[in-house]
Amino acid sequence: MKTLGLFTLFVGPALLAFTIIVLIPFFTGVYYAFTDWNGVNGTINWVGLDNFTYLFTEDKQFQQSFWITTKYTAVAIILTNIAGFILALLVTKMLKTRNMLRTVFFMPNLIGGLLLGFVWQFIFVKGFASIGQITGISLFELPWLGDAKTAFWGIVIVSVWQGAGYIMLIYTAALQNVPQELIEAAKIDGANRWQILRHITMPMVAPAVTVCLFLTISWSFKVFDVNLSLTNGGPFKSTEMLALNIYTEAFVNNRYGLGEAKALIFFLVVAAITIIQVTYTKKKEVES
Repeated sequence: MKTLGLFTLFVGPALLAFTIIVLIPFFTGVYYAFTDWNGVNGTINWVGLDNFTYLFTEDKQFQQSFWITTKYTAVAIILTNIAGFILALLVTKMLKTRNMLRTVFFMPNLIGGLLLGFVWQFIFVKGFASIGQITGISLFELPWLGDAKTAFWGIVIVSVWQGAGYIMLIYTAALQNVPQELIEAAKIDGANRWQILRHITMPMVAPAVTVCLFLTISWSFKVFDVNLSLTNGGPFKSTEMLALNIYTEAFVNNRYGLGEAKALIFFLVVAAITIIQVTYTKKKEVES
C-alpha cells in the first residue's frame, strides 16, 4: 500500500495530465475518424470505413499531399543532417570564434515557424528579386514561390536553415565525446582525415545519428507552420503538405471526421517509419 501511495503521489498528477491532454483527445479523434461529423453541430453519424475508402480512391489532393510530404521529408532529412554534421565539425575545431559560431548557427531555431515563413517569403519575393536585378544572376531572378518546383525547394531551404543549428548541437556533443586517444593513434598509424572520419568518428557518433534522424523525420513529416506562412500550399496546392491538408479538411472545409481519418493514417505511417528507423539505427550502433 505504501508503494502504491508513493506511486500515486509522484506519478498520478503527470499521468492524469497526460490522460486529459493526450490520451482522451487521441481516442476521441480515432472515434471521429469513423464518423461524418463536420466539427460544428452535434449531429454525428457512424460511417465506418467510408472515410478511409474515400481517401484512397477519390481524394487525389490527399494522395498528392502524401507524396509531396514524403519527397520533402526524404530531402529535408538528408540535407539537415549533412548541414548539421558539417557545422558540428566546424565548431568543434580549435577556433577562437567557435562559441560565437555555435550561437549564430543555433539562432534560426529560436525563431517561430510562422514568423520564419513570413520573413523568408519577403526574402524570396523582394530580397532575391532585388539582388537579381543588381547582379543579373539568374538564380535570384527565379519565381521562387510562384513555381511548383522552386516553391518546394524554397520550403526545403527554410526548413534546413532552421533545423540544422539544433542538429548541430547534438552532433557537437557527440563529437566532443570521441576519445582523442583513438584519433591520435590513427594519425600515428598513417590514417588521413577521411579515414579517421569514416572509421572512428562516425561509429562513435552513431547514437547521435539515431537521435538526429528521429528528430528530423518527425519534424519533416509534421511540417505545418513554415508551409502555411511561406506558400500556404501554393501555387495551386502544389506544395500543400499533409499537415496543412489535414488542417484545411477539418477546419476550413468543415469535414472534421474526414480530417481525423487523414490524421489517423498520418499518425500510423509516421509511427511505423520512426519505429523502423530507430530499430535499424540502434542495431547499427551495436554493430559499430
